[in-house]
Amino acid sequence: MTNTEIAAVFEQLADLLEFQGANPFRIRAYRTAARTIGNMVEPLAQWLESGRDLRELPGIGDDLAEKIATLVATGTLPLLEELKAEYPPSVLDLLRVQGLGPKRAAVLYRELNVQTLQDLAAACEAHRIRNLKGFGAKTEENIVKGLQAAMEHALRILWYQADQLVSDLRDHLASAPGLKRCEPAGSYRRGKETVGDLDILVTADDPQAVMTHFQHFRGVRRVLAEGTTKAAVELQAGINADLRVVPEESFGAALQYFTGSKEHNVVLRGMAKDRGLKINEYGVYRGEERIAGEDEVGVYAALDLPWILPELRESRWEFDWAAGEGLPDLIRLEDIRGDLHMHTTWTDGMATVEEMVAAAQSRGYAYIAITDHSQRVTVAGGLNAEKVLRQWEAIDRAAANISGLHILKGIEVDILEQGGLDLPDEVLAQADWVVASVHFGQNQSREQITRRIVDALRNPCVSAIAHPTGRLIGERAAYEVDLEIVLETAAECGKAMELNAHPRRLDLNDTACAAAKRLGVPIVISTDAHSIKGLDAMRYGVMQARRGGLTARNVLNTRSWSEFRRFLASRR
Repeated sequence: MTNTEIAAVFEQLADLLEFQGANPFRIRAYRTAARTIGNMVEPLAQWLESGRDLRELPGIGDDLAEKIATLVATGTLPLLEELKAEYPPSVLDLLRVQGLGPKRAAVLYRELNVQTLQDLAAACEAHRIRNLKGFGAKTEENIVKGLQAAMEHALRILWYQADQLVSDLRDHLASAPGLKRCEPAGSYRRGKETVGDLDILVTADDPQAVMTHFQHFRGVRRVLAEGTTKAAVELQAGINADLRVVPEESFGAALQYFTGSKEHNVVLRGMAKDRGLKINEYGVYRGEERIAGEDEVGVYAALDLPWILPELRESRWEFDWAAGEGLPDLIRLEDIRGDLHMHTTWTDGMATVEEMVAAAQSRGYAYIAITDHSQRVTVAGGLNAEKVLRQWEAIDRAAANISGLHILKGIEVDILEQGGLDLPDEVLAQADWVVASVHFGQNQSREQITRRIVDALRNPCVSAIAHPTGRLIGERAAYEVDLEIVLETAAECGKAMELNAHPRRLDLNDTACAAAKRLGVPIVISTDAHSIKGLDAMRYGVMQARRGGLTARNVLNTRSWSEFRRFLASRR
């Protein structure tokens, strides 16, 4: 099992134990282990193969080390299977609802026999939840809000999870007899933030051998269907994967067709019809003659279009761009010069300043900002004014010994519920980079939250707004905020808006990125990394930016150090 899969098992164990009402220290141990493992770079399987002791890892004792070894060797854990057998599988879906932790979900299961999201919706509609001890009308209202987001993302996984599955599937298929070409399609290829299923297209000399090999992928839960050119399986991750074997002369047409989106393809069919052509997954036809289909470039060229990048195929802007100013040269991961939001052991990070600096150097960055939490976030050990100044002194000392990387003294300062920032301006004025964020009071009215963020943007010390809508994909809906007013204020004040690259946030979303581009608001793609591995999330933010049509010119941290320094100076 991969580190991600092992971490997911421990998180699920913790959820089920909390649902059961087990010892809190035991639950915390599993959650700590999941976090440690999830942030590791080196696969645990390699640790075991090399003979290293798993107990060297923080929070891993004898019991957890034994369970990790079992998972690596067998892919299963008896304790997890025992706990899962005690409850209907659907109860874990309840934990995706904001406002429902395992304890409250257990109460609903025991008291109201709520087993599914549909049961939960019915209980809310009948106002049965508000009468339970410890809940109340307000809690019921919050559950209704969270329920909508959870149901929208039911049976979908995050793009980064799909990315790992696709990588594993391609590695597995690479050894299939007679395989010639293999490409993913669907919403995964378009970079959508959630993915409902996987589509894999291949060409092969021996289609049956490839389909048989596909069905033996270690992540398969069960085979759903098998034909002469298509196989479908259900994966352990909870989604389905389809494998299609297509003729080489139709591969481009099939890749375009199965990549979608549906709306994009409807426009293409209309354009083909206007030209007396027909387009489908087998090719582009003039009468009975196939005039294109071997590759995607030819498919689009047959309709007098440039090749349209998959991330843009949503029938939003791509056809207007193609007919007018031309398609944008979308930002690439290699364009990124720095990361401007990360945490260290000074607050809730898992790596020291020096370790984060070394990791940034290994990625070839020109600059970074250390932005630990300010004092309002007590749960993360947020820094008060005195500690912030001490950290900045330490950063200056570290920077003096570093060449080729500029380390900015930063802070993630909280925007307080009543407005204002939780550190004084005379302290913030000494920072190189200040990101302001909303962590508390997220249930306030649209007017209140908008005013808080607008006031923060008008503060001369603030450089950017971090994770501007506060959402967690499939877990927590965005708070009420008038994003248009916020973006207009950012443009007016010359401030940046963060696209938080954490794969569970991707905040701003793609349409908000496009709106920022339209208004001339610079976007800064930052990882919000709490570990060395967290820096790798940059690629997820870049994918989201591409879906919003952003180029390197639209993203602040693609600038060279001299250009970025001029931006900083202009805001002083």
